[in-house]
Amino acid sequence: MLEKLIVIVEEPSMEAALEHLLPKILGNVDFEIRRFQCKDELLKKLPDRLCAYSAWLSQSWAILVLVDRDDDDCLTLKQTLERMAVRAGLISKTRAGYGRPFQVANRIAIEELEAWFFGDWLAAQAAYPRLPHSIPHKAGYRIPDAILGGTWEALERVLKKGGYFSTGLRKIECARAVAHHMVPERNTSKSFQEFDKAVSAGL
Repeated sequence: MLEKLIVIVEEPSMEAALEHLLPKILGNVDFEIRRFQCKDELLKKLPDRLCAYSAWLSQSWAILVLVDRDDDDCLTLKQTLERMAVRAGLISKTRAGYGRPFQVANRIAIEELEAWFFGDWLAAQAAYPRLPHSIPHKAGYRIPDAILGGTWEALERVLKKGGYFSTGLRKIECARAVAHHMVPERNTSKSFQEFDKAVSAGL
């Protein structure tokens, strides 16, 4: 039974979103978010951070590492994270196998956090009511994790057309507003669904 989840993220808008999302998935389970300033900093410092955790991590605690894919090869990035876990002496979810106890789950947000918002458009509309209903049905937006040309840029364009963020997307504010309305069970983003499964697996 999971008593506490430590989530390691690469930037502030992900932290802002998870502060609203994690209670919806974890219920009363305690959680703590450790945020870095960027992906490069996370990848540089993660090995030492995992080694430190391995010295005292309780059997009822788990760690989830969440990074954006950006321009990286997804498989290569996942293997890098897995190697860090192994070198720290921690059992990853992938190595443990389905249904078995693990200490670290590595998850990659395909494209960016904003793909999760396209995956729950009702939440985006609840936060920003002038957004059109038709977005999830338009070519180019139907698969949230496959939006071309940059997902946050796409979200910014749609929001500007709706009359929001005329001077540019304020990512943290947007993340907080949309995540507040998100319902994990209805999100169509595959990377969100994998994240949701990883969080739920330890419960």
